[in-house]
Amino acid sequence: MAGRIKEGGGDELDVNHEINVTPFIDVMLVLLIIFMVAAPLATVDINVDLPVSNATPAPRPEEPLFVTLKDDLSLAIGNDPMARETIAASLDQMTGGDRETRVFLRADAAVAYGDLMEVMNLLRSSGYVRIALVGLESANAVAAPSGQDAQAAE
Repeated sequence: MAGRIKEGGGDELDVNHEINVTPFIDVMLVLLIIFMVAAPLATVDINVDLPVSNATPAPRPEEPLFVTLKDDLSLAIGNDPMARETIAASLDQMTGGDRETRVFLRADAAVAYGDLMEVMNLLRSSGYVRIALVGLESANAVAAPSGQDAQAAE
């Protein structure tokens, strides 16, 4: 263990060939405690609340084409209610068959994400792949929504 003192009158001590592992064990216990505390913090589940966008709004056309998904999952193009089966024909009629027209999709906050994706897939299968999602603009956004857009955001 530690150096032994001779009971005789000399200054020479026996050579100790044993390693003192007590400081090593202390360090290992401290590291174990640190990892036991830090590991659960690295795996916390995070609730996702999507933030309001404060990005600079993209320029909108003079007469944007809005598709609205209401909280009862009914669809409307502009202000006209529309059945899901006739939405492709109605969009073709409103755009003159131009499938490069950007479609602004807005949905009620109560609509589930899966239902929103169904409408996006419906638009894509109709040939309209340029879909823009409409959201509320935050107070510190660069530009505030105007007339019709402000009503749509409410």
